[in-house]
Amino acid sequence: YVPGIENLPCELQRNFQLMRELDQRTEDKKAEIDSLAAEYIESVKNMLPEERVEHLKKIHSAYSKCKEYSDDKVQLAMQTYEMVDKHIRRLDADLARFEADLKDKLEGSDFENPGSRSLKKGRSQKDKKGSRGRGRRASEEDTPKKKKLKGGSEFADTILSVHPSDVLDMPVDPNEPTYCLCHQVSYGEMIGCDNPDCPIEWFHFACVDLTTKPKGKWFCPRCVQERKKKK
Repeated sequence: YVPGIENLPCELQRNFQLMRELDQRTEDKKAEIDSLAAEYIESVKNMLPEERVEHLKKIHSAYSKCKEYSDDKVQLAMQTYEMVDKHIRRLDADLARFEADLKDKLEGSDFENPGSRSLKKGRSQKDKKGSRGRGRRASEEDTPKKKKLKGGSEFADTILSVHPSDVLDMPVDPNEPTYCLCHQVSYGEMIGCDNPDCPIEWFHFACVDLTTKPKGKWFCPRCVQERKKKK
């Protein structure tokens, strides 16, 4: 896992640097807009209609460029988030595999440990009856008794009580925004709907049957249906 994140600091630094540059460009454009607006207000009375239209076009163009920089910054921020989230999910998966291996080793040592065997021989007849049948799932009361090692190690009980899937299914931060048709948090590759009024905006590739980013504009299934209804 560690070699896989060696380049992460450099990638984050590059993205943050690009975001700072986009921020600066946006601020420069905002200053230009203020200057054009002040100039227009000051001399609008003496302008010909054509000059007014031309001046307003300049202001509109500056606004469009400012919005473009802002959209690029948002997209870059999403990519940065996904980059970090990808490594977090990989770490969760590695932890789950590690705990599964540890569980197998500890359960194996339970059978090999002489002290554990003597404990098993001393179980009551009631426990023996309750454990008949290979496919029977252990009850919540039986589980701690079967998993205890010699000396009643609390550490072993704690490790064994954690199932690998519990790590992968960790609760999502309630403050983290959700996206897509599945109403899940951002992860993996995502695509934004080109409808500015789309209520969802961002979608996971798998949820909308995409493997690569399509060329040109892309609209989500809901917006496609809405567009068809309007036609």
